[in-house]
Amino acid sequence: MDWHELHKHKVTDLREMMKTHLPDVTGVIGLKKDELVELLAAKLGIEKPHKVVVGLDKTAVKGRIRELKARRDEAASAGEDVQRNRHRREIHRLKRRLRKAANLTH
Repeated sequence: MDWHELHKHKVTDLREMMKTHLPDVTGVIGLKKDELVELLAAKLGIEKPHKVVVGLDKTAVKGRIRELKARRDEAASAGEDVQRNRHRREIHRLKRRLRKAANLTH
């Protein structure tokens, strides 16, 4: 079992697993899902994965977003609605790509 499989379990299942693997821990009912997963992972020897965006240069994408924001503001002040909308949509696409890549690692 890895971190992702453990995180997919329901809270009730995680509490039951806590009773079997860590019977000495009290207050299991008050713990949140993330806390339960971390305790179980520590007991079972499962390492938490680091958030690493694979196949995407995050710094370059964020730099491109900053550049597009500047162009968007220039186009808005010049009254060029078509260019402003193009830049705005490109910013939106890049942000979604970053979020999607970050969610794949979680």
